Amino acid sequence: MTPLDLAGYLIAALMTAVALWRMPAALWGDEEDKRRRALWGCYAGFAVALWTKTKFVRITLNDSEVTDLAVLIKHYTATIAILAILSYIVAIYGHFPDEGAIPRHVRFARTVQRVAAKASVATLILLTVLFFTVVDRSVPSDRFVSDHAGQWGATLYMSVFYLYLGASSAVCAYQWALATGNTRVRHLRLGLGMMTFAMFIGVAYTLSRTLFLWVSVVDRPSKSFARHFDEITEASQIVLFAFFALGASIPAFTKGWRRVRLWRAQARLHPLWYELMTAFPDQPFEPPAPLLRELTRFDTPADLRIDRWAADIADAVEKLRHYVPDELLGAAKRAAGSEAAGPLADAHWIKAALAAKADGAVAGRAAVIEAQHATDQDGEVAWLVRVAAAYKTIPEGRAREVLASTQSHTQETSA
Repeated sequence: MTPLDLAGYLIAALMTAVALWRMPAALWGDEEDKRRRALWGCYAGFAVALWTKTKFVRITLNDSEVTDLAVLIKHYTATIAILAILSYIVAIYGHFPDEGAIPRHVRFARTVQRVAAKASVATLILLTVLFFTVVDRSVPSDRFVSDHAGQWGATLYMSVFYLYLGASSAVCAYQWALATGNTRVRHLRLGLGMMTFAMFIGVAYTLSRTLFLWVSVVDRPSKSFARHFDEITEASQIVLFAFFALGASIPAFTKGWRRVRLWRAQARLHPLWYELMTAFPDQPFEPPAPLLRELTRFDTPADLRIDRWAADIADAVEKLRHYVPDELLGAAKRAAGSEAAGPLADAHWIKAALAAKADGAVAGRAAVIEAQHATDQDGEVAWLVRVAAAYKTIPEGRAREVLASTQSHTQETSA
């Protein structure tokens, strides 16, 4: 097996992995995810096309009863994949408010929408007719382009496909280049830039192969030169799909990594949240459950779930203020060894307040606390995670000592 053959298997596996990874969100996700269903169709279509290019699959299909069947299947699936990605571009860039002037990229997307489906159907029909009429399939081929170099039938057939592929690549490159320049989000700019670069490779790939085939009709090249050219351009297409697959995955990977961080934060918050919700069972939407059950509640997005937990904790702390004296704030700070509010001081205050409620303290006026002012959800969650980590280190007896110290401190102040 040559390095090129091995690379073919690897890139086919990569595209398949991307298609499988994105499939759940595309088929069963929210409305934003469903808009990306067309993009997932592109991954799936190109995954099939790339497998037909691998050595074992293409030789098996080409030597079947329908000679060179791998070529036809590859072009069918690639054409459908291209239609899918054009549909995605229309869905993403073809919408704009009715008021005001329509931007250039929107007008362009709407033009693509009008011609893409018709061009795809025409390409599929024409490819089928040419494949079974003018292409010389008397001998099964291994590398279709190099094996048929100099044959006008195969040249015409491939030119039809390359015209469709090259035009579509140019459309994608244009739209993604505009989007790359307009976005200010780093991971989106990186992903779009990689996809744009891939499409420029696609344009160069189709132009070079089309030119090679027509020149070969006039001046037939040697078999060694044709095979060498085929392998070079085939390697460039592998690079193309690598950049396309990775670029398309970066935004989704970033979103997935954020979900992992939220799940990790949820796991760290769970002990604190669980004890507070047990003390105030009417507070959460559902009764608090063990960590594993909470992490597998897939009916609610992770960011919304962690936002609810943060609100639950804040509301529970607000209720606990009615069960403790003002002096608990100072006692918690002293227990934490600090004159300022911090995660350890907050943790002492919460644990002591829970102990007071559990001991039957009567609700009264709200005690003083020092609120933390986070600028966003991430900041609030980060603070609560630090409080939860400190909370786990405080023994129950220590919390009761802090609570008891407020009584002695009140007596000393009165005296």
